[in-house]
Amino acid sequence: EVQLVESGGGLVQPGGSLRLSCVASGFDFSASVMNWVRQAPGEGLEWVSEVWSDGRTLYADSVRGRFTISRDNAKNMVYLQMNSLKPEDTAVYYCRLGRTRGQGTQVTVSS
Repeated sequence: EVQLVESGGGLVQPGGSLRLSCVASGFDFSASVMNWVRQAPGEGLEWVSEVWSDGRTLYADSVRGRFTISRDNAKNMVYLQMNSLKPEDTAVYYCRLGRTRGQGTQVTVSS
């Protein structure tokens, strides 16, 4: 059974930073493309970033240059380092494999 568990969210001021983590189990993590997606209040899911098994990364225009995705295959972990956070980054952030997501972690950017 695929399991994804996110952590690291919280309340941060504009311009601040957070690092999200996701621990994965139940599948061949090292061979999988891992995604971060987010859902703002009243909005649909928005793709944020992905990291391929070979380390290649892709980012949404809205976060490119501010967010960095990475993975540790030895630990079955994927991370999202978020810098220069903006109020519009406020959302529940999910780690995703295919159509499977974790429970999410809330990120709130507010002064």
